[in-house]
Amino acid sequence: MPLVPLDIPSGIYRNGTDLQSTGRWRDSNLVRWMDNTMQPVKGWRERSSSAANAPVRGAYGWRDNSQDIWTAAGTYNKLYVYAGAGIQYDITPAGLTAGIADADVNTGYGGSFFGTGYYGIARINATVPTPATSWALDNWGEYLIACSDADGKIYEWQLNTGTPAAVLSNAPTGNRSAMVTSERFVFALGAGGNPRKVAWSDREDNNTWTPATTNEAGDIELQTAGYIQCGRRVQGQTLILTDVDAHIATYVGGQFVYGFERVGTSCGCVSKQSVAVSDAGAFWMGSKAFYTYAGGRVTELNSDVSDYVFSDINSAQISKAFAFVNGRYGEIWWFYPSSASNEIDRYVAYNYTENTWMIGQLDRTAGFDAGSFKNPTLFGATDYKAYEHEIGFNYDSLVPFAETAPFSLGSGDQVAVVTEMIPDERTQGEVEAVFKTRFHPNDVEREYGAYSMSNPTSVRFTGRQIRMRVQGTVLSDWRVGINRLEVKSGGRR
Repeated sequence: MPLVPLDIPSGIYRNGTDLQSTGRWRDSNLVRWMDNTMQPVKGWRERSSSAANAPVRGAYGWRDNSQDIWTAAGTYNKLYVYAGAGIQYDITPAGLTAGIADADVNTGYGGSFFGTGYYGIARINATVPTPATSWALDNWGEYLIACSDADGKIYEWQLNTGTPAAVLSNAPTGNRSAMVTSERFVFALGAGGNPRKVAWSDREDNNTWTPATTNEAGDIELQTAGYIQCGRRVQGQTLILTDVDAHIATYVGGQFVYGFERVGTSCGCVSKQSVAVSDAGAFWMGSKAFYTYAGGRVTELNSDVSDYVFSDINSAQISKAFAFVNGRYGEIWWFYPSSASNEIDRYVAYNYTENTWMIGQLDRTAGFDAGSFKNPTLFGATDYKAYEHEIGFNYDSLVPFAETAPFSLGSGDQVAVVTEMIPDERTQGEVEAVFKTRFHPNDVEREYGAYSMSNPTSVRFTGRQIRMRVQGTVLSDWRVGINRLEVKSGGRR
C-alpha cells in the first residue's frame, strides 16, 4: 500500500469554500509556521496583578533616562502607568473628558434622514458611528505624550507617579490624535477640531505652537475627503492615515518645514490603533483589505484570509481593532471583534518574512512589541490586566491546533482506506491527530481519533473527503512537518 505524504503549504488559506481550500490549512488557533514547520505560539503570564478599570484602548512601553521601564495604558476615562515591576499608578489628567467604552451607532429613530430606508430595518451605514475611545501614546524623550480622542487635549507626564499628566502648554485642543515625529516635532492630528488639519510644535520645543520666523511650528490642512485617524513614524517620513487614504509628511526645513504627499487612495484604516510599523514597513487593516507602505506608494496585501475576516467582523465596533508588531517572528497581529461579539475576540496575523497568514481566537485589546520589555505586552479584554506574551506554554483553557480543508486521498470517486499514520513530529507524542471523513459534501462527518503522533501509529478510517486536525496535548515547544498516511483505495460507495 502506498504512503501518501501530506505536504501542506504553510499558513492558513480561508478564502471561498471548503473545497477551494483543498490541500491547505483552513482553521487554527495559537499556531504559526516557521521554515515550513508548524509550531505553537508561545503562551503568556501576568505582568501586573493590578487591573485597569475598563478595556485598555492604547498601550505603550518605553525607558526613561535612568533605564527604568514604563508602560502607559489608557481606557475610556483613565490613564495609567505601570512601573517595570508592574506597580500601577493612576495619572489621569485633572478634568479629562471621559469617552465611551463601546462605539455608539444610532441606526434607529433619528439616526438618519427622514424617509430613507424601510420601516423597522436598521440603517447600518446611515450615520457615522461614534468610535470607542482610544489613546494615542508616545514618548517625548523620557516623558510620556498622551491624547484621548474623546478629550482632544495633548498631555505630558514627567515621570512623577504622584502627579497626573498635565496639558501640554499652548498645544491645540479638540485633536483626534497626536504623535512625536523622528525629527522631534509633536504632531497634533485633526488639530483644533478640524478633522483634516495637521499642526506641529517647534522642533525640540513642544510648548511652542504659534508659527513665527524664529521657529518651525506650523500647520496644514490635508486635501482629503476623509478624516485623520492616526500617524506613525516610518523610515525617514511620517505616515498619516485617514479613513479613506494615506499621506506622507517629509521634513524639508525652511519656511515650509514639512512637505506633504498623498501616497494612497481608497486605503484608509478602520481605527486609530489598527496600524503597526516594523522594519518591513507600515501595515494596517482597511474596511475590506489589508495594506502596507514601505516607501513609494501604498499597496494592498494579497491576503489568504480576507474573505474569512471581513465577512465575519463587527463593523459597528471595528473602532476597537488594534495591531501590534511581533518582531521576533516577523509578524503583524490584528485583534478585532467578530460579528458575534461587541468586544475583541479574534486575531488575524501576517508573517511578512514568510508571506503566510494565521487566524485564531484571543481576547486582547491593546499592546506593544518587545523592546523596552523582553517580550510583547498585551492587555486582556475581560480582566483588563497586562500580560507578558511569547513566554512559556500557558494558554489558560485554549488549545493550539490547526485543521485542514477537506482533501482527497483516492482517485476519481474511489474511497480511501487509511490504515497507518507515520507522523513527522519532533517530540513524538506531544501532539495528537484527529481525522474527519465524509463520503460526499453533504454527508454526516465522522470523526476518528485522537491518535497520538508517535511513530508509527495504527489508524483505520475510510472516506472520499478527509480533514486532519493536529493539536498539542503537552505544554511544550513541539513541531509538525510532513506527515504520511498508508492508503489503499476501496470501491465505490
